[in-house]
Amino acid sequence: KFTNGKKQLNQERFVFTMSVSVSISPSGEIVEGDSVTLSCSSDSNPPAEISWYKGGTFVRSGRIYSISKFSSDHSGEYTCKSRNKHGEKYSDAVICLILSILDAPRNVVVSITGSGEIVEGDSVTLICSSDSNPPALNFSWFKENQSSAVGSGQSFSALQSGRFYCEAHNQHGSQRSDAVTVTGEAFINTLLYLHIIHQFDNYDDLHLSVHPGAVRNVIVIAAISGGLFIIIIVLFIM
Repeated sequence: KFTNGKKQLNQERFVFTMSVSVSISPSGEIVEGDSVTLSCSSDSNPPAEISWYKGGTFVRSGRIYSISKFSSDHSGEYTCKSRNKHGEKYSDAVICLILSILDAPRNVVVSITGSGEIVEGDSVTLICSSDSNPPALNFSWFKENQSSAVGSGQSFSALQSGRFYCEAHNQHGSQRSDAVTVTGEAFINTLLYLHIIHQFDNYDDLHLSVHPGAVRNVIVIAAISGGLFIIIIVLFIM
């Protein structure tokens, strides 16, 4: 366009506009070990270069950020940055995602209150603990070499000797602890003592001793009758 013999250029003022957003798949709860995909969308023209940041630290480039096996190390706040020759813009802080990990119980251990040795008539309390999100609320107790549970709840009172372990459960799975050993004489009740003594009440001298073991318990009976020394060994498999 010419005005008064001079060329006048029409100048258009460029206004930089760009919207940036982040989406995540899956959109629901994330379980440890899941595959997670973060996508960055930008409507810039010309197309923008995309960069990803975790907690303000650059982690990688590209529109898609995939994590094949999500773990606690990946938990944090993610943002993406869109940049072209006209400028740059970060995704809005509201859209940045703090990823929460849900997992099955792990690090399941059994602790014993006291020495772990049962005195006749007493019991030993076992406590099961674990790490998980959400916390484990269901606990089952087992005795080695037995398929059926012998108790439930986070604590368990062992009334007999043997090796015990617990299983912790939540909606994402379960894990069992290593077995712990409880020793003592509680597996022999008063009626058993009375029965043995009654069977040998005609003997001149009677000695009874108990030897607890991890798998079976042994009762040794030593008696003297008419100058004859007798030893009887009784095995109780627990």
